[in-house]
Amino acid sequence: MIRNPLRDPRDRRLPRVPEPCALVVFGITGDLARKKLLPAVYDLANRGLLPTNFALLGFARREWDDAAFAELARDAARKAARTPWREEVWERLAGGVHFVHGSFDDDNAFDALAERLHELEGSSGIGGNAAFYLSIPPGQFPVVLKQMQRTGMADSTPERWRRVVVEKPFGTDLPSSRELNALVDSVFTPEDVFRIDHYLGKETVQNLLALRFANTLFEPVWNGHHVDSVQITMAEDVGIGTRAAFYERTGAARDVLQNHLLQLLALTAMEEPVNFSAEEIRTEKLKVLRAISLPADLSASAVRGQYEQGWLAGQRVPGYRQEEGVAPDSRTETFAAVRFGVETRRWAGVPFYLRAGKRLPRRVTEIALVFERAPHLPFSDTDTEELGNNQLVIRVQPDEGVTLKFGSKVPGSVMEVRDVSMDFLYGEQFTESSPEAYERLLLDVLLGDATLFPRNSEVEASWAVIDPLEAFWAGSTPHPYRAGEWGPRAADEMLAAEGRRWRRP
Repeated sequence: MIRNPLRDPRDRRLPRVPEPCALVVFGITGDLARKKLLPAVYDLANRGLLPTNFALLGFARREWDDAAFAELARDAARKAARTPWREEVWERLAGGVHFVHGSFDDDNAFDALAERLHELEGSSGIGGNAAFYLSIPPGQFPVVLKQMQRTGMADSTPERWRRVVVEKPFGTDLPSSRELNALVDSVFTPEDVFRIDHYLGKETVQNLLALRFANTLFEPVWNGHHVDSVQITMAEDVGIGTRAAFYERTGAARDVLQNHLLQLLALTAMEEPVNFSAEEIRTEKLKVLRAISLPADLSASAVRGQYEQGWLAGQRVPGYRQEEGVAPDSRTETFAAVRFGVETRRWAGVPFYLRAGKRLPRRVTEIALVFERAPHLPFSDTDTEELGNNQLVIRVQPDEGVTLKFGSKVPGSVMEVRDVSMDFLYGEQFTESSPEAYERLLLDVLLGDATLFPRNSEVEASWAVIDPLEAFWAGSTPHPYRAGEWGPRAADEMLAAEGRRWRRP
């Protein structure tokens, strides 16, 4: 038989399509499912990346039949789909859409779900393969996992795979994280557990690895000999919305610093993996997370804030304590800024400044490498007064791309050097738009590719970094800042004390 050279399994450019399977979503009526998961399923189908034999099962308390759920799923997918709507694609998908109603503590409902999955093995040809997405509050995990264990739905065999997707937060501290990890691993095997951090599904985050390791231009200067500091910013212009109950228990540090920002730090600081397998990449990230150090004086290097009423986009917005469901004397932080170190040979002595906050002037997430000043400038002070540090900025959202900031002479008869920028924008360079993070991550779950999913040890190493911060902040009052400002003044003073300042995104 002649082998097709275009079907080399090593060629990662070829689209990969999962085996026949089912996706079961617990909490299908929630915001995440309606705004992200259902549109992602449609977009994958529209791109031809779902198997022909595919079933989508929703589980919730609503007393719907398959048709009612299919109509809700269609409306949600059409409203938020990234790719053009094609009715024929949805019709093919709708044939495998099913719904089972019941509560999480209802044995009969889970027996019915297990029976429905068993029926679909023959009627839909899914072969028994299934992924279970826990789009539910973490407090509900134990009862759902135990029900799945009781009914045998969690059991993988040589003939079929069963996987579970766990949404953040992965616990509220290190002990609770270990307890949750132990619970999940007692029901599913570790390689079948996918802890989802949607930031790792963003195209620009993945491009960070290509930028570093596919080019000889950046890696030689990607170290403490040339980099003065690293700033990682995640700014949101929105408030807490309807998440008051969750946010009051969590705060900015537990919500995004522990997962999103520490994962970005790990990808920025990691060494080159031996290959791009899930195990090798996660091993290098784990080394970084375990090498993170906190400053000796947290009072000068860890700031948290809480937004007060102010103006955003020409509109007056309430302060955090005036938000519905928030205690009038709440001490929950909506802004956190911390200075970390990474105790490796590459990064020794380089500060990593991380900040995240709500009600900031604009929505932006970026990683900025700020380089050392040139050791000798043969210019007068007036020639370079508008020249700053060279910077390499990776914009994760919303304008995905890379900016290189460097000095250039201003045209004219005098010597004047100032900063200019060279921009790369995904939207201008490539004709195909970047897939949504949940598209990539859902597809990887169905393929069994764990590269972009943190494992137990990464989650626990992250909590080991955050727990001392939370202990230090316990009982203190956050610094106030007005909505529409870039955080409290104390965050600026933290960098100013070291002769630096925050980059303005």
